[in-house]
Amino acid sequence: MTATAPARPARRRSRATVTSVLGELLLTAGVLVLLFVAWQMWIGDVIIGAQNNERGTELTERWAAEPVPEPPPVIADGPAPVYEPPVLEHPDDAEVFATMRVPRFGADYNVPIAGGTTRARTLDRIGIGVYTQSKMPGEIGNFSVAGHRTTWGRPFHEIDRLRLNDAIVVETEVGWYTYRFRTLEYVRPDETEVLLDVPQMPEMQTGERFITLTACSPMYSLAERIVAYGVFEGFQPRAEGPPASLTEGVS
Repeated sequence: MTATAPARPARRRSRATVTSVLGELLLTAGVLVLLFVAWQMWIGDVIIGAQNNERGTELTERWAAEPVPEPPPVIADGPAPVYEPPVLEHPDDAEVFATMRVPRFGADYNVPIAGGTTRARTLDRIGIGVYTQSKMPGEIGNFSVAGHRTTWGRPFHEIDRLRLNDAIVVETEVGWYTYRFRTLEYVRPDETEVLLDVPQMPEMQTGERFITLTACSPMYSLAERIVAYGVFEGFQPRAEGPPASLTEGVS
């Protein structure tokens, strides 16, 4: 008789359990969360920031193509005339009226500015927002604005890179308002004195024109605010073309 090989036991198929399925779902969810965070913190910021700059550039090009507004009165003669800066009406909530251009942040930096500082209507969707009590560009007092330092295009991401006398230029339909950076300060979120007509000096009136930029600090935190202050240098009407402050002093 021929010997027969013993039968091999059949392999048991592994069966999915509730625990293993749940583990795979949690792993997948974790990967998706990480991808979303990466999108929000890096990839999305780059895309949204580029879109904001593109919208600002479109405004610049539109204003350049429109009829040139009449220049304001000259208040001092010299090698270069000094103009009385025109004061615009305060914008409505989410109404875009200007762009901010900061050579230190790059030649393509051109972010729209709109009324209000709510995230839903202005900061997340447009870029930079004007505080309700703020003065307007060129007006005596404090032109105060807010912007994200992280996420949603992060227009003030590099606010701590500003150097003494760096230009902060506000472009509008009528021309360019140039401010010069002076100093940085870190404050608590409830220290609203930074928005006063003379920052941090209640009831003081000096007749000067300031700009104040505010953003959250440190990075990815709401614990404090980083505040950048500047002083007004001058106004250049659109009839004279872009000011030298847009390109000078930054390598």
